[in-house]
Amino acid sequence: MDPIPVDDDLLRGWALPKPSAHDDKEQRGRTMVVGGSAEIPGAVLLAGTAALRAGAGKLSVATVQRMALAMAMALPEARVIGLPETAGGGIDAAGALLLKPLAARTNALLIGPGLQDEAAAPLLVQTLLQHLPPGLPLLLDALALCAAPQVGPREGGLLITPHAGEMANLCGDSKDEVRSDSARVAQDAARRFHAVVVLKGATTHIAAPDGRLWVHDGGNPGLATSGSGDILAGLIAGLVARGAPLEQAAVWGVALHARAGEQLAARVGGLGFLARELAAEIPHLMDTGT
Repeated sequence: MDPIPVDDDLLRGWALPKPSAHDDKEQRGRTMVVGGSAEIPGAVLLAGTAALRAGAGKLSVATVQRMALAMAMALPEARVIGLPETAGGGIDAAGALLLKPLAARTNALLIGPGLQDEAAAPLLVQTLLQHLPPGLPLLLDALALCAAPQVGPREGGLLITPHAGEMANLCGDSKDEVRSDSARVAQDAARRFHAVVVLKGATTHIAAPDGRLWVHDGGNPGLATSGSGDILAGLIAGLVARGAPLEQAAVWGVALHARAGEQLAARVGGLGFLARELAAEIPHLMDTGT
């Protein structure tokens, strides 16, 4: 199956779901972001903001208890749930039970931005999986990616967003091998993990479990900055909450993220714009079809 380039023609022919004039915030979808830690508290703020900028109607953020109040003040549009903390500053898996009622009413669940405790992260994801509705789309990013092999086929689907280093850890290849054969690696991972795979890089490959592959060559060096991946993950989650299938949300998310970087590069400079600035570019780009 030939790779499909992500370009304007593709996006014009694959329009995102649009709410009607009578839809309320519930019908625009609920996104939940689970992540953050004592030392990386801002990642869930970036991801949650991006989900809202993508058009999701409601947002819940679950993070370590010590950061909950600050998060609620920084992101007043969100419901913020404080969770118990491990000695390593991450989210304790015992907090997963607190999220079960909210997960039952969620349309897209993103786990991973800002997770810090490497020992606790796999157990957190595995415990959450036991309490998730089978039809809930699940997105894994950052440290939560380590749980991808344990997820298995899901009714709601799985989407993962690794960069080359994270993919190397997942698949047992070297980072150089991943970079040199990204298309194959992404497709193999999509089949192996029953997931839509967004393998991030200067050229981003998006692979579906059925063998379809999309390739995006846009963007600019300024996107290689702290927090940029959190924005991308949140953006994709917001599009999924609105009703986009995982592969469409991934393709559009990658394209919008890249175009946002291009706009900031033209206005601010090729290097030095901040990840937090990307999200505000998204609504206009969606209106203009990027």
